[in-house]
Amino acid sequence: MTTTDMTGHTIVVTGAGSGIGRATAQLIASRGAHVVVADIAESAHETVELVTGAGGEATAVVADISDEQAAADLIALAAERGDRLGLVNNAGIMDAFAGAAHVDTAQWDRILRVNLTAPMYLIRAAIPVMLERGGGAIVNVGSSASLRGGAAGAAYTASKHGLIGLTLNTAYTYGKQSIRCNAACPGGVETNIMSGTDMSAMNPEHGLAAITPVHQSAIRNAKPEELAQVIAFLASDAASDVNGAVIPVDAGWSAG
Repeated sequence: MTTTDMTGHTIVVTGAGSGIGRATAQLIASRGAHVVVADIAESAHETVELVTGAGGEATAVVADISDEQAAADLIALAAERGDRLGLVNNAGIMDAFAGAAHVDTAQWDRILRVNLTAPMYLIRAAIPVMLERGGGAIVNVGSSASLRGGAAGAAYTASKHGLIGLTLNTAYTYGKQSIRCNAACPGGVETNIMSGTDMSAMNPEHGLAAITPVHQSAIRNAKPEELAQVIAFLASDAASDVNGAVIPVDAGWSAG
């Protein structure tokens, strides 16, 4: 019988210092998993305090996972914490809503590295461990920009479309070896993803107002805890037959 109980699992959650990642780490820990809370910010330690304060188990890792060695070291540390390894690729950064003719090269490179290359590094490091241990679950956090062309700028949209390709290929390639890979694609969520994004060069002709559908104003922003419920399900044995799924979690925005 499948279950949401995650006792015996060690789950890496990236970008877990705040927002969706923090909510996911707290929920997964409440279900019995040891959570490795990874973030580039020191707030990873705050998430661990919240988890342990509620009786859960967690380890903080402050690292830049877009660095290949840092990503490999993160998985190696997690592999030492428990038997069943899981991975939630949640960390991501936003662009300045610029189209291809206006995108800054440095921003393009950074966004692709954080949003797509870093998940590849972590998946690449995690799969051998999962194969040795009889399987595992990977959840990639995409975006409405994974599903459409009008939810962000060129860099973010390309990175999130690429993440879906990585999700589907991983699911197809390793599914027969009991490794599942799925994606949750949120719309607007009450997080701080826009903090640190330089919007000074935004042109109204190719900026947020130009690419955001009119009806988006009628779609509410989700709470991080709502996304956490979907991610935790996909990471658990309750989703044992779910592989290669790309699930919009956007209050119907992608249905329009």
